[in-house]
Amino acid sequence: MYQRILVPIDGSPTSLRGLEVAVRLAMLTKGRLRLMHVVDDLSFALCLDAYGGKGGDWLGFLRDNGARVLEQAKSAVAACGVGVETMLSDNFSGPVHLQVTVEAGRCRADLIVPGAHGRRSAGRLVLARGAENILCCSTVPVLLAPLEVKAAAAPRRESEVATQ
Repeated sequence: MYQRILVPIDGSPTSLRGLEVAVRLAMLTKGRLRLMHVVDDLSFALCLDAYGGKGGDWLGFLRDNGARVLEQAKSAVAACGVGVETMLSDNFSGPVHLQVTVEAGRCRADLIVPGAHGRRSAGRLVLARGAENILCCSTVPVLLAPLEVKAAAAPRRESEVATQ
């Protein structure tokens, strides 16, 4: 059973959907969650680029933001009665998906639950790049948690259109 569930989160609606699914699963299996936030080199580079590398502790800002995201998620999970721990990775030791899969092995996770974009394209599920890469690289099972897609109105039959 899935007792050790790793959930990468960044505060986005997509990652929060993954968290929601992971909490439900942990409640069913009496499992624990390990929430992981990665301060990645791309975010750091974009922060520097946006401000021309001038002034400020951008790495500190990104760390503080990650810690805040983790604390908010931890509080929400604990309120559901699920065991939870957090992990902030800020060592720039590779792309996010590799850091997540390495952490899954290190903490002996039974499952990784990333959020994914549920977008239809020719009948296929197109994943957010991070979730797709985690799925491709992971040696443990991955449960993708797509954002709920609102169903489009059913097309009307010709007879319904003709009577209007």
